[in-house]
Amino acid sequence: MFLSLFGAVESGAIYAIMALGVYLSFRVLDFPDLTVDGSFVTGAAVAAVSIVNGVPPILGTVLGALAGFIAGCITGVLHTKGRINPLLSGILMMIALYSVNLRIMGSPTVSLLNETSLKTQLVAVWEKTGVDAILNNLLATLGLERFPSTWGIVFIMIIVLIIIKLITDFYLKTEVGLALRATGDNQRMIRSLSANTDSLIIVGIGISNGLVAFSGALIAQHGGFADVGMGIGMIIIGLASVIIGEALFGTKTIARATLAIILGAIVYRIVVTLALRVDFLDTGDMKLITALLVILALVAPKVLQVQREKQRRLKKRAALPVEDAKNA
Repeated sequence: MFLSLFGAVESGAIYAIMALGVYLSFRVLDFPDLTVDGSFVTGAAVAAVSIVNGVPPILGTVLGALAGFIAGCITGVLHTKGRINPLLSGILMMIALYSVNLRIMGSPTVSLLNETSLKTQLVAVWEKTGVDAILNNLLATLGLERFPSTWGIVFIMIIVLIIIKLITDFYLKTEVGLALRATGDNQRMIRSLSANTDSLIIVGIGISNGLVAFSGALIAQHGGFADVGMGIGMIIIGLASVIIGEALFGTKTIARATLAIILGAIVYRIVVTLALRVDFLDTGDMKLITALLVILALVAPKVLQVQREKQRRLKKRAALPVEDAKNA
């Protein structure tokens, strides 16, 4: 049980980067971008092929993120310059990326099991710190007998997430970031202030897909392979993380919103892991579980709001004098 939850947190931390990218497009820009399903694989494909061909893993990961950024920019260009509906432009790019990703990989799957990936490098460095032994001894004293092979990925990903979160928070508070947020809120208004909304949308969607591709590159190295079908349903996972995070932790400020998205991605992975431990469910039911989680996250806040409103009215009536309460 402990190892399953640990694995959920580990993968959730990586998927949280993808969720931040989805947040930028869907919430900040109000752009329903379906490029995500394709750019996630693009990041994985570019990173995997680069590593297989002798490129340093860190550089291969950066190249994967850059490829995703370019794909996102093309989606933005299709919408802004080609005047194509945002939903349709994302679908067209997602379809095109399937063939592009196959071209990049040369086969449906690229294995990294026998290659030196970013994961193996980071684990090798982490093992020299001796932190694994300390944590495992601590768990042993608590009565746990099975330990993770390494704690390095979780701790390193937490550091990476904090850095990406802080950069995102800072960017969205800059003049360009404020213009980006304003474009999502009211494009006509920000255009009247002489802002180039087309450029803002192109760059915004590019950054969004860059983060998604970066997550895909890390997932490929974490799992040991890149597959052309690994991006199917990524947009739903990203939306689930965003919606769950917003429902549980709120979005009053940008800093709180980005933190909510990260925690939402981790909570989503934990819930899915626990659900799959139920006897009558298997991995084939993962999409169904995701859909139910999204429905629950969307419906629950509205139901709670209605209940709170009823309680508020009852308290208000109880506080009124008897005659006024009867009239109310």
